[in-house]
This record gives sequence, C-alpha cells and structure tokens, in this order.
Amino acid sequence: MPHFTIEYSANLDDRVDIAAVVELVRAAAAETGLFALDGICVRAVRCANYAIADGRDGLSFMAMLLRVNEGRDAVARKHAGDHIFGRLSRYLEPLFADDRFALSFDIKVHDREAGWERNSIHDLLINEARHG
Repeated sequence: MPHFTIEYSANLDDRVDIAAVVELVRAAAAETGLFALDGICVRAVRCANYAIADGRDGLSFMAMLLRVNEGRDAVARKHAGDHIFGRLSRYLEPLFADDRFALSFDIKVHDREAGWERNSIHDLLINEARHG
C-alpha cells in the first residue's frame, strides 16, 4: 500500500507537467525496490483554493504524502524517501529559481488494524507475468 497523494497549487498548471510528476514518482517508488509494484498508487490533487506564507501572489507549493503499511523499518523508509524526494526535487529544480516555490514530502505509516484494502491488480500482474 504505497499510496502517494500530491497536492499542488493551481498556479502550477502552466509551469509543471503534473502527469509527468505522477509518472516520475511512480517510477522512483518502483526503483527503490521497497514497494510491490502492484501496490504503488500515485495521484495528484489540484488545489484551486490555497493560501501560502504571507499571502502574496505567485507563491506555489507541492506537498506529497506517502502512506505505507507497517513492516518497513525506518532506515528503509528513509532511503526510499531520499530517492523519491531527490528525483522529484531535481525535476522541479526550475521552480526553486524564483524563490516562490515550496516542496514537501512526508511518510505516514498506516495502522493495519484501522484500515482495509482490496486489490485485484496483484492478480492481473501475476497472470500477465505467467502468461506473457
């Protein structure tokens, strides 16, 4: 259950290819080897209404949250987080040049006793691997 939610300010629409960001995060997560491919889910949520810092025009943000199930130790999560955040930071480097952009990334460990999952994608990938 590595589920990424990327919230971003609407004023990034003309400056960032959000579909490319979603794919970059998905690929970076897969590269870590920490997550089962069938469980990776990345979604972006455009925030039309937001207020940042002192409220001046032109400020923008991207805030990413990763929810993972228990069972991955802190060192492994840190290593994966460093890789994913590093890839995303490099991609968004041009936005930092104007001093009006904030990027954050948090990892939250999900309590299995307080959550439910159902996923048929796992079976799809297994069947495709077996039968080409």
